Amino acid sequence: MRIRKWIGFIILCISAMSMAGCSQTEDVNEENVEEAENELEIGMSFDSFVIERWQRDRDVFVAAAKELGAEVNVQNANGEIEEQIAQIEYFIEKKVDVIVIIPIDGEKLASVVTAAKKEGIKVIAYDRPIKYANTDLYISFDNEAVGRMMAEAIYREIGSGGKIIMISGPTTDSNVAMVNAGFSSVAIRSKEEIIDITYAEAWRAESAYIYINDNFSKVLNADAIMCGNDNLAGQAIKALSELRLAGKILVVGQDAELEACQRIVEGTQLMTVYKPVEKLAKAAAEYAVMLAKNEDMEIEETYMDGAYEIPCVTLEPIKVTKENMDEVVIESGFHLKEDVYMNVVQ
Repeated sequence: MRIRKWIGFIILCISAMSMAGCSQTEDVNEENVEEAENELEIGMSFDSFVIERWQRDRDVFVAAAKELGAEVNVQNANGEIEEQIAQIEYFIEKKVDVIVIIPIDGEKLASVVTAAKKEGIKVIAYDRPIKYANTDLYISFDNEAVGRMMAEAIYREIGSGGKIIMISGPTTDSNVAMVNAGFSSVAIRSKEEIIDITYAEAWRAESAYIYINDNFSKVLNADAIMCGNDNLAGQAIKALSELRLAGKILVVGQDAELEACQRIVEGTQLMTVYKPVEKLAKAAAEYAVMLAKNEDMEIEETYMDGAYEIPCVTLEPIKVTKENMDEVVIESGFHLKEDVYMNVVQ
């Protein structure tokens, strides 16, 4: 009898402990579910990673969003507009809180962006605007200022009456028109002559190399070449080097890529434009989280996307030459001094 009583007592204790364990597990599971439900999710679709700076934008944005309690799903469209549309549709299916888009073609995403907004998803146009889409935010640099800085640098070197070739980015990138407008405004005022303009489809850098070799007579007649970014500038300078014209014909670009900064201190590229992408990416992440939480962004500036006035944030770019390389690029930590001056004897 005593043995039976002891066995019964042990069984009772084990049952009680099991029930307590189940209760605790259920509580933990409920907490996990609640945390998962409260976690913010941001979808981010990049044009491609052909341009060096995009990887930096991605890393800063993801880190900043994570600190603010949001997870970021990064997608790369590899320059294919249909792929980018499919990625945005995927984000809509997943019911993310916010979609951040670096658009390939600012005029071909209006329909899918409208579909996202109908589902209550907020949309940010990052660095490049999306036309006719009424995005919740457009955040970028002052692109007309970028163009003005390029033209002013050329004017300071050659004065009035110079002849300039423009090797621009693709017409599908809305920023290209803004940069070109800023450049042309200064060139016209400075009485420079733009003797030719070409557009590099999908930002393919080799387009600049091909253009220089196919238009030798025009290039010989030019005092300067304006390139839409530093990738194009690099290929233009490569072609000029083979023709023994590097450093003789001025070349300008933008993005302050490492190789461009090296060319500037070496003397084959006149200038570039530094855009503090860390500030842009961090600010974009902060605004994305605000939008996800339905908080007021308190933005006064607006941009006309062709149909709607949308909230707009623009950051100021900075001109970079040999004279201010250390101050702007190196002291900010954007590139290391030993890397920039790698090919220069100091």
